[in-house]
Amino acid sequence: MTSCTVLSLSRQSFEEFAGRSEALRSHLEQVRTSSQPTHNSEGESTVAVASGHAGEPDLPGTFVDYELKPREYELSVAQTVLRVHSRVADLYNQPMDQVEQQLRLTIQELREEQEKELINNRDFGLLHNADLRQRIHTRTGPPTPDDMDELLSLVWKEPGFFLAHPRAIAAFGRECSRRGLYPASVEVGGHHVPAWRGVPLFPSNKLPMSKHRTSSIMLMRTGEHNQGVVGLHQTGIPDEYEPGLSVRFMGINEKAIISYLVSTYYSAAVHVPDALAVLDDVEAGREN
Repeated sequence: MTSCTVLSLSRQSFEEFAGRSEALRSHLEQVRTSSQPTHNSEGESTVAVASGHAGEPDLPGTFVDYELKPREYELSVAQTVLRVHSRVADLYNQPMDQVEQQLRLTIQELREEQEKELINNRDFGLLHNADLRQRIHTRTGPPTPDDMDELLSLVWKEPGFFLAHPRAIAAFGRECSRRGLYPASVEVGGHHVPAWRGVPLFPSNKLPMSKHRTSSIMLMRTGEHNQGVVGLHQTGIPDEYEPGLSVRFMGINEKAIISYLVSTYYSAAVHVPDALAVLDDVEAGREN
C-alpha cells in the first residue's frame, strides 16, 4: 500500500556473519535469554491486569511504558517588516486608523502562511506527521462516502473535523449526489458547514493540489485532553499583539518611513498516532 525499499538477508548469510562476530553472537544470546515484556499490536508494552476473578488471588504487577527520549518541538517563525509612511499615519488615520488596518492585513497574510506551514512543513506539518498505518487511498479516485467512512474508522474516538481542499469537497459532494445522498450540515461558530456523519468538513486551499488534480483529505481529533492534535505557540512574548504574535516598533528612517517587525511563532504536535488520519490520492476532478 506504500512504496518502500526492502533489504533482505538469507538465514545462511546471517549465520555466517554471526559466526564471525563475537559481539553479534553475544547480543543474540542476550536477546534469547532475557525476559522481554509482552507487547500489543501497536508495539506498546502490555499492561497486565486481572479480571473476572473471585476470592483473593495474587494480582499481576505491571508498569506503563513511556518514551525515554520524547520528541522535542521547536517553534517555527513567520516574519515580515511592515513599512508605513509617517505622513499616512499623521494625516489619514481618520475615520479609520490606517496603521491598524495595514497591520490587520499583514497579520492575516502571516496567519495564511502559518496555516500553510502547519499542513505542509516537512518537519512538523500534519501531512508529513501522519502515521503510515493511518494513511489510506481512495478506492476509485474521487472521494466516496465509503472512503470517508474508512477514514472515520481510523479516528473513531471523538473525531473533530475533516480538512480538505475546496475542490476535493466539491468532488465528495458530486459522489454523494450520484448515490442520492444529501449529507446534513452542522453549525460551527454561527455558520453552517458541510459535514459527514456529523463531523464538519472544513475547506483549506493550503492542502496541495497536484498537476493531475489529486489532493488529500485529513481527519483529526483535537485537544490536549483528548490526546489529539494540538497547536503550539508561546504566550507572553515581548510586544505581544495576539497570542504568539508580536509587533515591534523598529524606528523611523531618514525618509520618514515607520517600520514594524511582525512575527508569529507556531508549531503543531500529534499526541498519539490515531489522532490523525489522511486519505491520499483524492481525485478532485478530471481534465476535460
